[in-house]
Amino acid sequence: MGQAINLTAQSANEGPTARKSGAMPAAGADGALRDQLHRPLRDMRISVTDRCNFRCVYCMPKEVFGRDFQFRERSELLTFEEIERVARAGISLGVRKLRLTGGEPLLRRGIEELVARLAALRTPEGESLDIALTTNGSALPVKAEALAKAGLGRITISLDSLQEERFQAINDVRFPVSRVLEAIDAAAAAGLGPVKINTVLKRGVNDDEILDLAGHFRGTGHTLRFIEYMDVGSSNGWVLDEVVPSAEVVERISAVYPLEPLPPAHPGEVAQRWRYVDGAGEIGAISSVTNPFCGACTRARISAEGRLFTCLFATEGTDLRELLRGGASDAELQGALAGTWRARKDRYSEKRAELTAHPGDPAGAGRRIEMSYIGG
Repeated sequence: MGQAINLTAQSANEGPTARKSGAMPAAGADGALRDQLHRPLRDMRISVTDRCNFRCVYCMPKEVFGRDFQFRERSELLTFEEIERVARAGISLGVRKLRLTGGEPLLRRGIEELVARLAALRTPEGESLDIALTTNGSALPVKAEALAKAGLGRITISLDSLQEERFQAINDVRFPVSRVLEAIDAAAAAGLGPVKINTVLKRGVNDDEILDLAGHFRGTGHTLRFIEYMDVGSSNGWVLDEVVPSAEVVERISAVYPLEPLPPAHPGEVAQRWRYVDGAGEIGAISSVTNPFCGACTRARISAEGRLFTCLFATEGTDLRELLRGGASDAELQGALAGTWRARKDRYSEKRAELTAHPGDPAGAGRRIEMSYIGG
């Protein structure tokens, strides 16, 4: 049996205790744009569509996103030119990583063109950006090579079960798990590996597969990341009892495949990294519920129709599309981004315990944006 591991003790991210003690990231002398809690803007996640061909029960349940659900019209979505302008504005303020999300981003026609546009952008120092994409993998076998040629650097694929019947029940459109595994292989063959595989764990649904998933991806070079089931949006019926703590996940894996902690790959990384002692690769644990990382969050999120959100759990955003289509200059667009970020003081995950009157009813939190609307 492996040794029990204290996940919280290994965290490189700042949590509620540090916040209460008065500790916060120092405002550097580099002149970087920082929010009210001294967090710089470094990452921009851009949703390119609010549509998805899956109906995952924790994200887009059919009861809410059924046949009559009204998605955004094409004319409402930001054009590729508008997305490029927003990205340029973000880069001028410190953004160095761009991630395309959805909905399902590969449903956006011509996504390769957008990737090429973004891959051609440079920082003020002349350096290229980190361009990534998150997908359910359904269209990846026919898209992977074109995305790689366009300049996509990294890809993340969602996979919540290896069991056929269960996986089809989770995605709720009877999409076979074999085709997601094919997508992982296609991404690697196109040069987009090592692939990150995201698994959302839900107590009583798929937590019995932790070891099976770990065993399947050990030695493949890919990184499996276990994500705590989160209370994103207002439609997934979240309750705290269904959260599988990352510490439990790490202990269960380490009991069979011993693990040791790794340092973050870069500042603000949300996944805590663990390496197999025998050298068979690594896993990640994203602990938004049990070990929040708000203190190190450097992410801004742009919705498909151009609203800027400063937190995954936000209730409202800043309308950038109105500026873009109203003749605003680049300086005015930069000013809107900078002003919104400077006013930012979000730390919902750290405050979750205070906001939750009882499981499933976040008191005072308002109606939050849905995961499918803003991406993960």
